[in-house]
Amino acid sequence: MRQSFSKSFLFAIYLGEAPLLSQKVGNVYNQGSKRKGRDGMIIPKSIEELAGYAEKGKNVFFFTADWCGDCSFIKPQMPEIEAAFPQFQFIQVDRDEYIDVAAEWNIFGIPSFVVVNDGEEIGRLVNKNRKTKDEITGFLQRVEG
Repeated sequence: MRQSFSKSFLFAIYLGEAPLLSQKVGNVYNQGSKRKGRDGMIIPKSIEELAGYAEKGKNVFFFTADWCGDCSFIKPQMPEIEAAFPQFQFIQVDRDEYIDVAAEWNIFGIPSFVVVNDGEEIGRLVNKNRKTKDEITGFLQRVEG
């Protein structure tokens, strides 16, 4: 199922106005500008920043969490995966920090990957299973066509 993500949609999530959201999300997301993790992946510090990546560019959203063993399994491989696909910008999304975004994007298992090109979803590898480097690489190759 392909979705279209706009900045206004993500702001609606932030304000608690998106469909299926009944509680207002606090200012916990409004923490400043982007930062990069040790592996070079972009880690958004605000819902506004995350919305900007969803709206513009060819981006791979990597949904993860610190407590996730399967996420920890693949994280050391991510720099190699990123290097193999320089046409994509990789965005690490903490599922717990952005739980409402994960729910709206139907991310119910992690680690998961969603590829968005200028606001339109062009691929997703979303399930609760452990992912391997080969599986992610194959997915990204299929997405880029």
